[in-house]
Parts: sequence; C-alpha cells; structure tokens
Amino acid sequence: MHFIPEDLLKLGIALLVGGVIGAEREHHKKAVGLRTLILISVGSALFTIMSQRIGAAFNGDGTRIASNIVVGIGFIGAGVILEDRGRVIGLTTAATTWLVAALGMAAGAGEYLLSGVAAAIAFIVLLPLTKLENILEVPTEERTYQITTEINWEKYKLLKSIFKEQGMTIYRTKQEKHEKDMVCTFEVLGSGKKHDKIVQRFMNDKEIKEISF
Repeated sequence: MHFIPEDLLKLGIALLVGGVIGAEREHHKKAVGLRTLILISVGSALFTIMSQRIGAAFNGDGTRIASNIVVGIGFIGAGVILEDRGRVIGLTTAATTWLVAALGMAAGAGEYLLSGVAAAIAFIVLLPLTKLENILEVPTEERTYQITTEINWEKYKLLKSIFKEQGMTIYRTKQEKHEKDMVCTFEVLGSGKKHDKIVQRFMNDKEIKEISF
C-alpha cells in the first residue's frame, strides 16, 4: 500500500464538512461540538479509504469495514439521547452525529459534490429552519422558573395562568414556604419569544420579590 495525494483531498473535504456542521453545533452549545464532529467525519473518511484499499489489495469485500462505521456511530449517538421527565432529548444531536459520519464516508469515497451538497442541506436544516421555528414560535425551549412572593394562593394561581395565556406547557409546579414568603417553581416549555415576554412581565411585577430562570 502507498500514499495517494488524493487522500489529502478526501480528508480535507471530510474536515471541511465536519467543521461546518460542528461549528453550528458548537455555537448552540450542544453536547457534540466542533472537534467531535470533525474527528467523526475525518475518521469515517479514513475508514472508507482503508476499506477500499484493503478490498483492492486482498481481492475481498472491503465494504464490511465501511458498513461498520454506521454501527459504531450508533453507539456514539445513543450516548447523547436522554429521557428527561417523559421527554426524549438529544435526538437532533444524535442524528447530526450520524449524518456527519455519512458526510465523511462520502468524502472518503471521493464523492465530493455529494458530501458538499448533503452538508449544505444539513446546515440549512440546523440553522435557517431553527430560526423559522422561532418565528413560528414552536415550543422548543424548556426553562425552570423560581418565583418568590408573599404567601398568597391567588398570586400563585395568577402566575400559573400567565404561562397558560401565552400557550406554554407547564410540566411541573411546586410551592414552598420560606418564612413569610412563598417560592413557586414552574417547569415550562415554550418558544424563546414567549419566554422573553414572560420574563419581562415578571420583572415588571412589583409583587415578585425574586425570580430566577
């Protein structure tokens, strides 16, 4: 076996497509970020190159090595999928990891245009469509609010109704007595814009002594 200059191009394209997707994930502080996705993409490209090289050298089926990339990436992806209070989170990150491995495989196979186009599609899905979700106010952000007021059951019901007025989903509530005060905890799912409106309203409420979210 010997080094082929085109291998540098294949690995470079894999680095580029993995870096583009990884930069977007890093910007949004996701569990799988820039360095991880670059390594996955370049590693997938290298496995693909080696599978072709080994298959040609030994007159065998080198595709077995490349096919096992999918299995290996499945284990990595499973590690970022979590169940949280009945909700499954991390599916987008897992799918992105799986896709980046495919981008690296395409680059390793010399399918540069295919890898580039697929990376562009992925970037559109992850960035512009996320902004579209915000415009449409799709409920994608979960926050926990802790609000301190004087002990007043009517105030608690009012706070709860404010979330419902905005069309937000309340997963869990809790009330605790701290001396003369009442601490109300709300776990709420809603769009970023709706959360901003809620926070602004609470900040202007003089009966609220303290708020964290």
